[in-house]
Amino acid sequence: MEKEIFLRIINTIGPKYILLYFLIINLLGFLMMYLDKKKAIKGKWRISEKSLFMVTLLGGGIGTNIGMNLFRHKTKKMRFSIGFPTILIVEILLIIMFCYDVYIR
Repeated sequence: MEKEIFLRIINTIGPKYILLYFLIINLLGFLMMYLDKKKAIKGKWRISEKSLFMVTLLGGGIGTNIGMNLFRHKTKKMRFSIGFPTILIVEILLIIMFCYDVYIR
């Protein structure tokens, strides 16, 4: 029963919109890391750490991780250097488990 509900939701929303969401949220995470790094260099107002983690938790883990490493931003802060990759790994595992449960079983 649960499987059918999930499939209906996915089919109603459409896989292309789900992929578009992940593309946008990861681009947003990447840009947020870029902007926060630039603002840090200039000593200006910064994007809150809470906002950076929220975008990561909402599916932007790939973008924030790439941005963190590419711009060398927040890499010395333990909560980011461990937190962002951990969130990304958990999200990937959840997606794999979900796809296995819905499509393979």
